[in-house]
Amino acid sequence: MNGDDNLNFEIRPNSAPVSDADRVALLANPGFGRIFTDHMVTVRYADGKGWYEPRVEARAPIPMDPASAVLHYAQEIFEGLKAYTLPDGGVAMFRPDANAKRFNLSAQRMAMPALPVETFLQSLHEIIRIDRGWIPQDPEGSLYLRPFAYASEVFLGVRPATEYLYLVIASPVGPYFSGGVKPVTIWVSPDFTRAAPGGTGAAKCGGNYAAGLSAQAEAAEHGCDQVVYLDAVQRKYIDELGGMNVFLVLDDGTLVTPPLTGTILPGITRDSVIKLAERAGRRVEERPISLDEWREGAASGRVREAFACGTAAVITPIGTIRGEDGEFTVADGGPGEVTMGIRKQLVEIQRGLAEDPFGWVHRVL
Repeated sequence: MNGDDNLNFEIRPNSAPVSDADRVALLANPGFGRIFTDHMVTVRYADGKGWYEPRVEARAPIPMDPASAVLHYAQEIFEGLKAYTLPDGGVAMFRPDANAKRFNLSAQRMAMPALPVETFLQSLHEIIRIDRGWIPQDPEGSLYLRPFAYASEVFLGVRPATEYLYLVIASPVGPYFSGGVKPVTIWVSPDFTRAAPGGTGAAKCGGNYAAGLSAQAEAAEHGCDQVVYLDAVQRKYIDELGGMNVFLVLDDGTLVTPPLTGTILPGITRDSVIKLAERAGRRVEERPISLDEWREGAASGRVREAFACGTAAVITPIGTIRGEDGEFTVADGGPGEVTMGIRKQLVEIQRGLAEDPFGWVHRVL
């Protein structure tokens, strides 16, 4: 069977699933990424054979040889998206086709085989169907889906692997902001950069996040929630946060965000914000933003609001920016009207509570 064929998933239900009572207890306070559903999806790949053996099976540890290529050369990519309960009791995902396309762009950059979009989407459908009972009943809860793939070939040699394993696991999550949306304080890293031109900044690979852990720890040491990186060449332009894209809101309502030049992740929430803003008649500028422009704009009132966006938190207001040379605040350190308005509109579209002008909501059940 080659990678262009439609795959029929073999369903192997978990013989010892979590009991209904235990599942209800876990869902009362799921947190984020702490508990997992009963099943997982696996699909294998081999050069000359393509993708094969698609299965839905009991979630379990993965047997791994110490010489598995991923452990030595880090060929690994992943995605993150959510399944939501709709007002009519159905279940839907938000723009999973965009995740599928980005997954394959990441695969291309990491010299890994592309996964057919249809297979990616079908794998998500299968785990949602079998583990639907794990979706929290909290209206702000959701089922976080984590598709990922890694080099599973057993060898020690610097070249692309010839065997890979694709998986999907799922984790019920509660509201990201349990006490309401609050502005975050971010640290401008003086030493660390996230990615350089020609690097893997636009790929969603684990190595990018591992390389950012020291910077995130540095941010925490300075009392900050997140780190924001400057460009690797001139060290003056904003790239992105540790795991989110950045927007500024100017005094005329214009949204400004760093351009996609290969050093930042092409966020799906970022793209959604741009499309919604333009549909509402707002001007959107994708251009370099210097730290000096941000600081001076906050002082003069030219920059009225700032926010970060990503799958987990959707949209997070940025209140204070702190660095070695001091700090400054945006919008008096509170959540701005434009920021919260865009966030509300996006959340309502995702959950089927508002008009979906772009056909983003992908119904599963």
